[in-house]
Amino acid sequence: MIETERKISGNMFDSQPLKGQHALVTGGSRGIGAAISNDLARLGADISLLARNAGTLNTQAEYLTSEFGVNVAVASADMAKEEDVQSAFAAVTEELGSVSILINNAGIAPSAPFHKMDMKLWENTIGLNLTGTFLCCKEVFGPMRDAGYGRIVNIASTVGLTSYPYIAAYTASKHGVVGLTRALAMEGARKGITVNAICPGYTDTDLVSGAIDNIVGKTGMDAGDVKSELASHNPMARLVTPEEVAETTAWLCLPSSASITGQSIVVAGGAVMN
Repeated sequence: MIETERKISGNMFDSQPLKGQHALVTGGSRGIGAAISNDLARLGADISLLARNAGTLNTQAEYLTSEFGVNVAVASADMAKEEDVQSAFAAVTEELGSVSILINNAGIAPSAPFHKMDMKLWENTIGLNLTGTFLCCKEVFGPMRDAGYGRIVNIASTVGLTSYPYIAAYTASKHGVVGLTRALAMEGARKGITVNAICPGYTDTDLVSGAIDNIVGKTGMDAGDVKSELASHNPMARLVTPEEVAETTAWLCLPSSASITGQSIVVAGGAVMN
């Protein structure tokens, strides 16, 4: 269990305020998830990485161990499947102990006009983005209550607060993640658990690169033009970087961020203001 004084005093000015904590990051092998795991390891936390690709998981794990000297566990899992989630959490907690920080980052963002959307797209998107977040929260919420401490950060999106055309399923899933965040924040408020959402705008990741390729394939547009169009949603006229999302996430995980809960923090250059 985390020492009481660390719960209260660990802050951004300590060299390793998360020393002794176990942080689990889903979708942690690349993009935003990898950047978040880097920052949490830099702050001293031991790290568990969950994703479907064992190769990228092991590569990121090796980097965290060599660069930051922390303990790292990995488990391959489909976060939309309850049995996968249960097995993965059991494996990493046996190795590193109870999870005190959970980052729900795994997600997909397929696009299609609503009248052409099929059930498979809908179910896959809701299954991973929303049900996966629910399943992972369910694994840690009880133990966090018992410990009297926990940090949960759900990586949502600006579309959890607004929307754009052709992403109805993605929008619905991320609105659900924001709603789940608020409900859990209320339940955890007197138990030492904070639950927040990060809402990035278009971020320079493989997910956005895939979306660009999808648009190019369907429209014949130039990839550079598509990227510029996405960047234009940001008043700063650029894509957000994974590191910007990661640093904001890490701040919410600090013991000293105890009064910040139920919030949806937008990292989007002013694209959405709330």
